[in-house]
Amino acid sequence: MGLTSKIQRICIYTIFLCFLSFAQCSKPNHSNIPLLPFLSGCSEDRNPPCLKLTEIASGFNAPLFLVSPSGDTSRIFVLEQGGKVRLIKDGTLLTSPFLDLGSEGLDLILFSGERGLLGLTFHPNYNSNGRFWVNYTRKSDGATVVAEYARSSSDPNLANSGSGSVLFTVNQPFTNHNGGMLAFDTGGYLLVGMGDGGGSGDPNNEAQNLESSLGKILRIDIDNYPTPAPGNRPATGLENPHIWDWGLRNPWRFSLDRGTGDLYIADVGQNDYEELNIELANTGIKNYGWRLTEGNHCYNPSVGCNTSGISFPKLEYSHFVGSSITGGYVYRGSNFPELNGRYFYGDFITGKIWSILWDGTKVNGLIEHTSEMGFSSNVSSFGEDANGEIYVVDYNGKIFRIEIR
Repeated sequence: MGLTSKIQRICIYTIFLCFLSFAQCSKPNHSNIPLLPFLSGCSEDRNPPCLKLTEIASGFNAPLFLVSPSGDTSRIFVLEQGGKVRLIKDGTLLTSPFLDLGSEGLDLILFSGERGLLGLTFHPNYNSNGRFWVNYTRKSDGATVVAEYARSSSDPNLANSGSGSVLFTVNQPFTNHNGGMLAFDTGGYLLVGMGDGGGSGDPNNEAQNLESSLGKILRIDIDNYPTPAPGNRPATGLENPHIWDWGLRNPWRFSLDRGTGDLYIADVGQNDYEELNIELANTGIKNYGWRLTEGNHCYNPSVGCNTSGISFPKLEYSHFVGSSITGGYVYRGSNFPELNGRYFYGDFITGKIWSILWDGTKVNGLIEHTSEMGFSSNVSSFGEDANGEIYVVDYNGKIFRIEIR
C-alpha cells in the first residue's frame, strides 16, 4: 500500500471518529448507548463460526415475510406484497397460493410503495383450530385492515378464502409508514405493529397521541375484542385502550425471543438514525420517544427535548451505516447451537446483515455478516420456522436459510 493510500485511510478514520464523538455529544440527557465495536469478515477461529446463506426457494414477487405455524415442521408460508400467501411444503414451492387477496384473487389489496399485504400470523393452536390473521392495505381507501381467515377444512395447503372476517381497521392519513407486523405474545394476545401514518416527521404527532392507533404496538384480545386485553396501558377518556407500546415511527418488523419472551422492536428512522428497542418479556407500556427523539437523539425539537419517561433504544446506527432497519429473530434452533441467543437483523437499503447478543441489560458481540454470507440485495424481512431456524427474505424474490459454513 502506498503512502498516499495510507494517509487517505488515516484521514477517513479520523473523520469517522470525529463524527462518532459529535453523535455522542448530541444525545439528550439520561441516555446511554455505547458505541459498539463490530467485527466484519470472518476468521476460522471466530465464535460464532463463519456463516452462509443457503437458498431454499425463489421465484417470489416482492416477498415481505416468512413464518411457520407452531409445531408444523413441513410448511413454510411466504407473504408476497401483492396479496398472495405462498406455501413451501417439504422444501418445494407449491404452484397454487395458500391464499390470494390480490388482483388475481379476492382483489382486496392496494399494492404500491409501502402498501400491500404486510403481515401474517397463525394462532398458537393453529394446527387444531386453523385460525390465522393478515394485515393489509385496503384497496378502496388505503386503510389498514387486520382480518381473520381460516384454513380449508378439506385441504391443509389451502385457506378458506371465503372465511375472512375483519377484526379492525385503522385509517391512514398518508401512503407510507403502515407498519404491518403481526405476532402473538406469550400470553396469547395479538401484537400489531402500526407506523405513525407517514408524512415526513410525523406531522400529526400520531406516535405520541394516546387516542390514536398510529405509531404504536397494539395488543389485542382476539376472542373478546373490542374489550381490551388485560395488562394494556391504562386508558382514560378517549385514549386508546389497546396500546401496548407507543412513540414508534415505523416498527416494520418485531419478534419475540421464543426462549425468553423478550420483545425486539426494530423501528425505522427518519433522517439520521435507525434503532432497536428490546423490552423484557411481558413488560411493555413503554414510550419509545418518536417524534421527540429519533434513536437516542432529539428530533422535534432538535435540541432540549423533554426525555422524561422515554425508553431509549438498546442499539442504534447512523445513516452512514444504513437507512432502513429490518428486524429479525433470536436464534433458538437446534441445527447450530453455536448461534444460540444471537439476534439477527439487517438493513433494507444497504443489504447489510448483523447479529448481536443481549444479556438482559446490554447489547454486546455485534458482528456484521454481510460479506461472509455473500449477500447483496434488499433484506425485506427475516423469518423463523417451527424448528427455530432463521431465514432471510430477499425482496427481489429469494428465500435463504442462515447456516454455518
